[in-house]
Amino acid sequence: MKAKSLVSLATFLSLLCLSVAAQNNQPSAQSQERLTREVRHELLMLPYFGVFDYIAYKVNGGTVTLMGQVVRPVLKSDAEGAIKHIEGVDRVDNQIEVLPPSSMDDQIRLRLFRTIYGEPGLEKYALGVQKPIRIIVKNGHVTLEGVVDNQADKDLAGIRAKTVPGTFSVDNNLQVVPSK
Repeated sequence: MKAKSLVSLATFLSLLCLSVAAQNNQPSAQSQERLTREVRHELLMLPYFGVFDYIAYKVNGGTVTLMGQVVRPVLKSDAEGAIKHIEGVDRVDNQIEVLPPSSMDDQIRLRLFRTIYGEPGLEKYALGVQKPIRIIVKNGHVTLEGVVDNQADKDLAGIRAKTVPGTFSVDNNLQVVPSK
């Protein structure tokens, strides 16, 4: 009977130790939140990150997955380099697409910028260094990414983008996030 109790106690203690070890290997919610904030900060501080680039990310434990599209190849490598050095990042999965160089797409980008940010109802988004409406152009196909304050602004940006000559299609992926 005593031996059975000792075996049960030993089994319980070893399971408890394994449980504690498993919890220590999984990042806490606080560390995930800190890591997410630091990744966001590092990406926003990239020197060539502009209105024609869109970078999204996902943090899963110590792995950061980068997604999106950029105009300059150096921005893809700079993004990865900035994230690699954050404490807690074990691996960076860089899935950022470098858009093909095209003078036609460059002209469309400039026209879209003027058309969207020059619209009286949307010019409030032109303030600040990092523009909240990102304009992605690939072979004449336009994608709007980012955030706006309300549905009317999202719809207006999409309508204005469709009026720009040379665009084949417009995907309006803007998210409505009311300002605080």
